[in-house]
Amino acid sequence: MDKIEITGGQKLSGQIEISGAKNAALPLMITSLLTPETLTLKNVPNLRDVNQLKIILGNHGTDLTVDGKRANGNKYIGDTVHLTARDIVDTTAPYEMVSTMRASFWVLGPLLARCHEAKVSLPGGCAIGTRPVDLHLQGLEDLGAQIDLEDGYVLAKAPGGLRGGRVRFSKVSVGATINVLMAATLAKGETIIENAAIEPEIGDVANCLVKMGAKIEGIGRKTLQIQGVDALEGAVHTVLPDRIETGTFLMAVAATGGEVELIGALPETLTAAIDVLTTAGVEITPTDRGLKVARRNTPLNPIHIETQPHPGFPTDLQAQLMALMTIADGRSVIRETIFENRFMHVQELARLGANISLNGDTAIIEGVSILNGAPVMATDLRASVSLVIAGLVADGKTQINRVYHLDRGFEKIEEKLSNCGAQIERVSD
Repeated sequence: MDKIEITGGQKLSGQIEISGAKNAALPLMITSLLTPETLTLKNVPNLRDVNQLKIILGNHGTDLTVDGKRANGNKYIGDTVHLTARDIVDTTAPYEMVSTMRASFWVLGPLLARCHEAKVSLPGGCAIGTRPVDLHLQGLEDLGAQIDLEDGYVLAKAPGGLRGGRVRFSKVSVGATINVLMAATLAKGETIIENAAIEPEIGDVANCLVKMGAKIEGIGRKTLQIQGVDALEGAVHTVLPDRIETGTFLMAVAATGGEVELIGALPETLTAAIDVLTTAGVEITPTDRGLKVARRNTPLNPIHIETQPHPGFPTDLQAQLMALMTIADGRSVIRETIFENRFMHVQELARLGANISLNGDTAIIEGVSILNGAPVMATDLRASVSLVIAGLVADGKTQINRVYHLDRGFEKIEEKLSNCGAQIERVSD
């Protein structure tokens, strides 16, 4: 099993290309189920989750091809993937596939909309919380779906097709918004989604659906209006840059010091995180190509934040911010409001010398002058990259185990960091 070894203490300097957003690429790939024509997606990151979804979509009958290597191509530009679901040959998404990746549950809406039936395994819990799917099911029922639960599967039917309706989510849910939005594009009549999530990745999916012929108003707002159409067409769409990868590298440079330009970064998708880091004493400036981040020989100021749905501070950057605050000059407080068990990285950061105490959904971080390298274990995707950030500044060698978590969401991270001066490498047993 692969491990990542880091010898800390090196400032980062240079450029890093930001990959396509995993959280957009996955639902964008799933939209291919809505049309028999070819959907071409550019800048798709080469990630473990993306490759697993290719298998899942293939099980439903989707043909996938990936463009080959191009002469003089930029190796950090993502893949171009062509998806054609000419015929849906299987409307069942089995447990052994859905259990490996929660986003695969999002096939429910498109399968139900196009085929008027679907059998999709319940995804169950995961390391960072239960994340129930009740909002997904309620939203689809509001569109006329008949839903039963049997032996761990959702059995959904819509005889004659889905019909437009009013969906009001009791709380903000990215997954439920995406699932219902995709389904509504082929429903008869108008659908109104209230209290919709407004993450940039949802906007990217909505814009792609519009290219495919969907009629959607209110993109980027909390109320979406969708006029159902009889059929969607093929399209060509480029996946937006990954704001979570961007935020992660912002914090890595903030931790180590130095100056790095993040090529392709979109500052408008990360306003809350940029504001927090600026408060902490990090220099962040827009450039013609993205963002430049720097920290001189100045201490980091402590911060008090709580995670919130977009446009608030993203939960997917909470672990990385905590790693950064372990070396801040003073006490920081981070409250996690999205997932009930997203502090599993605390114990591993403590192994490196961090001083963190937990009180329910709140972490209190007392900054220390130095971290020390040690063997640590990744417990989930974002926790794993928080250990990378801590390892970059720790004295001595840090060995991160279970890096398959890291491969789910960060493309060539050790290569990108080593090109900027980090002493980091992947090793195999």
